[in-house]
Amino acid sequence: MFGRKVAFDADLNHRVESMLAEAGKEELLPIVQMGEPVLRQQAQPYKGQLAAKTLNRLLKAMRATMLEAPGVGLAAPQVGLGLAIAVIEDHIRDDEDDPRQIDELPFRVIINPSYEPIGQETASFYEGCLSLEGFQAVRRRWLDITASWEDRSGRKHRQRMHGWPARIFQHETDHLSGEVYIDKAEIRSLSSDDNLSEYWAYDPVPTEAAEELGFTI
Repeated sequence: MFGRKVAFDADLNHRVESMLAEAGKEELLPIVQMGEPVLRQQAQPYKGQLAAKTLNRLLKAMRATMLEAPGVGLAAPQVGLGLAIAVIEDHIRDDEDDPRQIDELPFRVIINPSYEPIGQETASFYEGCLSLEGFQAVRRRWLDITASWEDRSGRKHRQRMHGWPARIFQHETDHLSGEVYIDKAEIRSLSSDDNLSEYWAYDPVPTEAAEELGFTI
């Protein structure tokens, strides 16, 4: 459980229920885009503000919205809610030699997440964001982290993450502190999805992109 002092918020619960009702049978929530204040605000720690039924419906809708986008993570601020809640999920691609070290990441609800780097090794790859549609940029991130979070029942978890799953966890956790990946990206690497596909997608390591666009990795 989320501590002894459960902070149920009737007004917030009603707001979320209204959002879910508007989402319809498909349970797809609108994803807010850059410029929305909620994306730049510190999310409130989740302490049980929602009824369990409402929380479960919200998490189900967030997962449906993430998969439909499609994406591999979605934070509550991205659907307009300033709560420290996110969902993540990704699956192994066909290319076993992918240098991004993509690994199976089963669906997870991460509540009040945080992370700490393990060692000093980093990796730089293109990544995007559902709240900045149509663009991607190279972002340097920790290669290995210790990830901590609570699940929907309030149970605490702590796990070592490596490679692409670690990148996803960092990306979504950063959203909850008002940070968007572009804040610390190599800004000269910024590419439209179309140009990324045409010029740089053939090699996940952005070496040639760095040379041609004038940034370092």
